Amino acid sequence: QVQLVESGGGLVQAGGSLRLSCTASGSIFSITRMGWYRQAPGKQRELVAAKTGGGSTNYADSVKGRFTISRDNAENTVYLEMNSLKPEDTAVYYCKLEIILRNYYTGDYWGKGTLVTVSS
Repeated sequence: QVQLVESGGGLVQAGGSLRLSCTASGSIFSITRMGWYRQAPGKQRELVAAKTGGGSTNYADSVKGRFTISRDNAENTVYLEMNSLKPEDTAVYYCKLEIILRNYYTGDYWGKGTLVTVSS
């Protein structure tokens, strides 16, 4: 019923920038909570940035001041703007959206991930 498609990952040099996108499609009534997570090789998945329906945001300490989460309600798209990238930001990035469907079912949906590689 819902598909999430992520894009924007790639290879970038340290100090560079990338913008990740996560677009949801399907029988969507509303997107409430949203978040970006990442998983580096050999490490557990961790929360990078989150935003509630009310607009409150939360960032991992390691990305504060460098990453920004935002949304385009009309396009059902969530963004992660990443600046001043560091090699330690290298990971597969996943979006997770809490979505209310048109039948009022509410659930969490994950994207398949997009790889970000930051070279030193």
